[in-house]
Amino acid sequence: MIAISTLISDDQRAVLALWHEVNASLSAYHKLVTTFGSAQQAWTAKVEAWRQLGIHPSHIKRHEQQEQTLTSIDTIEQALRADKYQLLFADQPDYPAQLLQIYDPPPLLFYRGNSALLHQAQIAIVGSRKPSTHAQKITFDIAQYLAQAGYIITSGLAMGVDKRAHFGALAQADPDYQGRTIGVMGTGINVCYPNHHDHLFTQIIEQGGCLVSELLPHTQPHKHTFPRRNRLVAGLSLATIVTEATIKSGSLITARLTSDQGKQVFAIPSHIDNSNAEGCHHLIREGATLIYHPQQVLDDVNVQLNIYPSDLKSIELNQSADTSSKSNTEQLTNKQKASVASKVAIPEHLEVVYKQLDWHGQDLDALLVSTELTAPQLIGQLMELELLGTISEQGGRYLRV
Repeated sequence: MIAISTLISDDQRAVLALWHEVNASLSAYHKLVTTFGSAQQAWTAKVEAWRQLGIHPSHIKRHEQQEQTLTSIDTIEQALRADKYQLLFADQPDYPAQLLQIYDPPPLLFYRGNSALLHQAQIAIVGSRKPSTHAQKITFDIAQYLAQAGYIITSGLAMGVDKRAHFGALAQADPDYQGRTIGVMGTGINVCYPNHHDHLFTQIIEQGGCLVSELLPHTQPHKHTFPRRNRLVAGLSLATIVTEATIKSGSLITARLTSDQGKQVFAIPSHIDNSNAEGCHHLIREGATLIYHPQQVLDDVNVQLNIYPSDLKSIELNQSADTSSKSNTEQLTNKQKASVASKVAIPEHLEVVYKQLDWHGQDLDALLVSTELTAPQLIGQLMELELLGTISEQGGRYLRV
């Protein structure tokens, strides 16, 4: 077994300690790290400094009891040694790059199973916890179709649509396509919720899928943890499909977050008197793409990636992963290699802008900050890249093609 010291650096241990003391509060964590410059400095800061920042009293109390923090970290390290679950930190190349693009990326992710899937092209499928029989069949069929086309199906492990989406992705006769699903948890990585979904959790792991959570182990379900989960479902995925949802469904939160991140939302229509589909009808009215066949999703999403469905079997989204991590993922197909080799060379003076772009899209404001160019300079270089056919503009966001 690999020694734990080779898995977690001192800086990462400080991240874990700080994450524990703020009880996985994103706002408190980012406020402390921004103020003190690093998790290490925030964790070693005096209690009074935390108090002056207006940190919640419960967080301050845990900061005063660092012996308990160290005990909790020791427990987590023991679980890592026993391979009960594993950890990814935001400073690691194996951390999913697409999550770094969202407004509030988690500093770490607990996971079980095949983490290589996190770097592959994903489509989220979400919806009602009490779907109609028809919606259950549609969800299963769409998930199976998209998984066979090469996409990873990402969902939230809830009853109803989520569950059917996961099972559809798992129902593959071809072993190369089995396990093409990611379950994002609204609990700690070692908490099965809903309780009777233990079979689903086991099947996902055994067939090569992946379970992920940003929450600390043993965290129980709470009404606030599921919107957090939804933002990760949206953040990991290239697009979101809502197959059936009420107007007050949490799925609409996922759809909104998907749209806020500049990605496409798809919705399936139903009878106008179907109250269980009011959420889908609302989304369509607000601009979501109406679909009645999964091929329509492929047609739209494949345009974003500039690939064909047959290329998707092994596509990686995390272009910064080092060569050692790539040994754990599928390699590019010959067709993809030929496609990459035929790409137009990026002129040297455009490389700074091009390197800031990804396949999810960046708006002008973000690019102005990251490139430190003036607006006229940036716009001119973006136009050059568009003329070269290396990037495109969609909805005010610029992305690679």
